[in-house]
Amino acid sequence: MSQIERTMKSDKIYEGRILTLKVDTVEMEGKKYTKREIIEHPPVVCVIAITDEGNILLVKQYRKAVDRELIELPAGFIEIDEEPKSAAIRETCEETGFYPHKCEYVSEFYTSPGFSNEKVYFFMARDLEKREQNLDEFEDISFEEVSLERALELIDLGDIIDAKTISGILLYERIKNRSGK
Repeated sequence: MSQIERTMKSDKIYEGRILTLKVDTVEMEGKKYTKREIIEHPPVVCVIAITDEGNILLVKQYRKAVDRELIELPAGFIEIDEEPKSAAIRETCEETGFYPHKCEYVSEFYTSPGFSNEKVYFFMARDLEKREQNLDEFEDISFEEVSLERALELIDLGDIIDAKTISGILLYERIKNRSGK
């Protein structure tokens, strides 16, 4: 049986542009107390953008936290008062230069619920219209189009190591196998 932890005290340690770190003192069953370090993070979208040929759009960008360039699905923050679907359309357009005329919700998950409340909303984007890539001021992103088979191979080779991207590609594989599209 799952036990509820009652928050007795919450201390904000750091508040930045994209995250807040707090330490909560919680009461557990039997009047036991412990501390929980929690990262509060705004929700994000991750987009499985599929071309008319059935290929996936992947982006490449340097990630300072892991000090390397990663291959990822287009993704980004959901702005305040923005619907996840609108964020998915905006992020696809900004990062790849393709506007999705069809954008459907697929799934959602928490990235690391042991210490963070970050939630990722997955969308499938189709019927892509080529426009201009519109990157944020400090973004340096390139993109490429790969087949599902190549994306799965990149996972197997360890070239794709981003969890949301691996999840999104496997979701697409499952959807494709069920629907045949």
